[in-house]
Amino acid sequence: MAFTISSALLDAVVLSCVASTEETYGYKITQDVRGVMDVSESTLYPVLRRLQKDGYLETYDAEFQGRNRRYYKVTSNGMILLDQYRNEWIDYKKNIDKILLGEDGGNK
Repeated sequence: MAFTISSALLDAVVLSCVASTEETYGYKITQDVRGVMDVSESTLYPVLRRLQKDGYLETYDAEFQGRNRRYYKVTSNGMILLDQYRNEWIDYKKNIDKILLGEDGGNK
């Protein structure tokens, strides 16, 4: 069974993958994201385009081994959004852990 992936969670994971390096390219991002959740490339590229359009990612194209490669970098607004997602995730995870794992602040 797989849990449903919300668009906010997908945005947070994509931003985090891009932010983990100074810059990265689309295929690498898709492989990093697919390493932690079951999503298709056809799902991820529209997310990258939307995050770019909304000003959270910036891109540039460069030739690599005779082919064009699009590189992505998180903008300052993207880092602000990522920080918000991370803070919300901490609270969300804590509340889910209380129910699913019976945890309450580290005490069982």
